[in-house]
Amino acid sequence: MSNIDTTCVNAIRVLAADAVQKANSGHPGLPLGSAPMAYELWANHMNHNPKNPQWANRDRFILSGGHGSTLLYSLLHFFGYGLTMDDMKNFRQDGSLTPGHPEYGHTIGVEATTGPLGAGMGMAVGMAMAEAHLAAEFNQPGYDVVDHYTFALGGDGCMMEGISSEAFSLAGTLGLSKLIILYDSNNISIEGSTDIAFTENVEKRMQAFGFQTLTVEDGTDLAAIGAAIEAAKADKERPSFITVKTQIGYGCPAKQGKASAHGEPLGVDNVKALKENLGWPEPEATFNIPQNVYDHYQEKAAKGAEAEAAWNKLFADYCAKFPELKAKWDKFHAPVDAQALLNDESFWAYEDKAQATRAVSGTMINRLKDILPNLFGGSADLAPSNKTDMKDAGDFSKANYAGRNLHFGVRELAMAAMANGITLHGGLRNYVATFFVFSDYIKPMARLAALMGLPVTYVLTHDSIGVGEDGPTHEPIEQLAMLRSQPNINVFRPADATETAAGWYLAVTSEKTPTALVLTRQNLPQLAGSSKEALKGAYVVSEAKDAAKMDGIIIASGSEVSLAVDTQAKLAGEGVDVRVVSMPCMDLFEQQSADYKESILPKKVRARVAVEALSDFGWGKYVGLDGATVSMEGFGASAPAAVLFEKFGFTVDHVAEVVRKVVSDNK
Repeated sequence: MSNIDTTCVNAIRVLAADAVQKANSGHPGLPLGSAPMAYELWANHMNHNPKNPQWANRDRFILSGGHGSTLLYSLLHFFGYGLTMDDMKNFRQDGSLTPGHPEYGHTIGVEATTGPLGAGMGMAVGMAMAEAHLAAEFNQPGYDVVDHYTFALGGDGCMMEGISSEAFSLAGTLGLSKLIILYDSNNISIEGSTDIAFTENVEKRMQAFGFQTLTVEDGTDLAAIGAAIEAAKADKERPSFITVKTQIGYGCPAKQGKASAHGEPLGVDNVKALKENLGWPEPEATFNIPQNVYDHYQEKAAKGAEAEAAWNKLFADYCAKFPELKAKWDKFHAPVDAQALLNDESFWAYEDKAQATRAVSGTMINRLKDILPNLFGGSADLAPSNKTDMKDAGDFSKANYAGRNLHFGVRELAMAAMANGITLHGGLRNYVATFFVFSDYIKPMARLAALMGLPVTYVLTHDSIGVGEDGPTHEPIEQLAMLRSQPNINVFRPADATETAAGWYLAVTSEKTPTALVLTRQNLPQLAGSSKEALKGAYVVSEAKDAAKMDGIIIASGSEVSLAVDTQAKLAGEGVDVRVVSMPCMDLFEQQSADYKESILPKKVRARVAVEALSDFGWGKYVGLDGATVSMEGFGASAPAAVLFEKFGFTVDHVAEVVRKVVSDNK
C-alpha cells in the first residue's frame, strides 16, 4: 500500500468519525473497518463517473449496511459527486443531503435506500438480474453496451437476515456472475460477539447457494482485496462472495473490535486518539483533510470519465450499426405513452362475461407485453394462480437471460427487494405477484419502494374470504388496511374488467408511485356503469333514481361492488333510493379536487354504508359517525366461497338491512 493510498483510506475513517461525532449520533464502526475495501473497490475496480452519476453502464454499488452511511458519504465527497464538506458537517440534520441512512433520490450517487439489514442484498440481486436481461436484449458481438457489475457491501447483520439467503439462493441458481458481494466480517453485532447468535459457516452457505467464495484474511490489505475483486470478476459462471475479515472501529484504541464502536459516537477524546493512532495531521482539528487526498481522488475519478467516454463511443457506433436496436433502446428507457394507452380501445376491451379479476389481469399483462417490450416480471411460485405468465415470452434463467418471465420461487420478501433492484437499475418495467395474504411478506420492501418512489407493480390475488376452502391462513383480512396506511402507494381493488384495466393503466403509467393490484379468485360480473372514471379512485357506478334527494350511499370496492348494486335494486323496490359508489383506490380519490370528492360523496348525505369483505379499518373517514360498515370483524373460515360470503353477512339481504337502519337513523 502506497503512502497516498494509506492516507486516502484514513481520510475516509477520520471524516466518517468527525461527521458522527459532530452529529453526536451515528455508526462509526463500519466505516472505520470497511474503509480499505471501499476505497480499493471505488478507486481501482469500479467503473463510475462522478460527472455523470446516471451513466447507463456504470457499475452499481449498494451499501447494504446502511447504518454505516458515512462510509458512502465520504466516498461521494472525495470522488466529487457533489457532497460538500458542509454536507458532511450536517450529517443526520434536518434537510441535509447526509441523512442517517442512505436515501435514493435524495443524495446523488446513492443507488438504493438502505436501512433494514439485508434489503440491499436483495436489491443488488435485482440489479444483477436487470443487467443480465438487458445484456441479452441488446448486446451484439463486439458491442457489449450493457456490461457492468453490481457490488454490495454488508456485514454480519445482513447475513443473519433471512432476506439475504432468499436472494442469494436465487442469484446462485441464476448464475449471476456480475454480482459481487463484499462481506464485512468482524464478528460483532450490537449485543456483542456474534457467537451468541450466529456461528454458522457463512462461506459454506454461500457455496451451497452456488457462489464462488473468496476470503481476505487482512481487511487492511488493499492488494489482497483487489486481487479478490479481480478473481470475482474472472468467474463468468457464478456470482462471487468475498469475505473480508475486518475489525469494527479499526484504529480507535479504546473501541477497536468492540460492540460499542457500532452505533454510538466514539467521543471527542477517542476521535483524537484515532487520528493520532493513524498518524493523521493535527489530530485535534476536525474535518481537516489535506489537499493531496482530494488530488488523488480526482485522479481516480478521472478514470471513470475516461471509461464513460470509451463507452459513449462504443454506443454511438452501436446505434449507427444497429438502428433498430437503438430504437428499441429508446423505447426501453422512455416513459409509457399514457395518452396513447388511455385511447387504445383494444387495451380497454373485455369479454362481457363473469370473470375473476385475476384472470382479467392476466389478459392485461399479455396485452401489455406487446405494448411494452421492457415488461419484466413474475411470481413467487404462483404464476398459474396469479395469472402472471407472459405467453411466448420465455423464462428468465441461467440458460436464457432474454426470458421475460421471472420465477422467484417461494421467496416473497426477497422477490419484492429484487423488484426494487430491477426498477432501480433502469430500463425495465417490473411486476411481481403472490397471494394477497402474503403481502405481509412483501410489505417491508414495498415500503422501501414507496419511500424511493419506484413504480413497482404488485399483483396480489385471492383477495378475500373468496379464497374459500384454504381457510383463514390464506384469507386476507387486515392486509388491505395495512397497505392503504402506507404513504405513496396506490392500492387498487377493481370490481370488474374495466376497473382492472384501469388498475393496470395506473400501474404502468406511474412514474413515482408503486401500485398494488388486489384481485379476486372468484368470478365477478361486468358492471354496466363501470368506466375509466375508476382512475379517479372513486366514482358513481350506479346512480340513485333521484340524486338530488337520495336516501343514502353504498360505497364498495372489488367483489363487493356488484353486491352493492344488487342491494341498490332491492332497496329501490322498497322505496329506499341509494347511490352506489365504487372506490377501487382510496389513495387516488384523496388526490382529487374538493369539488369532485363532494360530487361523489356529498357531505349532506350522512347515511353511508361501506361494504368490503376485509377489515373495516380506514372506512371511518368515509362513513362517518352516522354510517356503518359491512366488513370482516374476525378471521375467515374453511368452506366454499359462497358459503363464507353468506356466513359473514355479504348478502343482499344483510347489506339491505344495514342500509335501511342507517337511512332510518339519519332521518
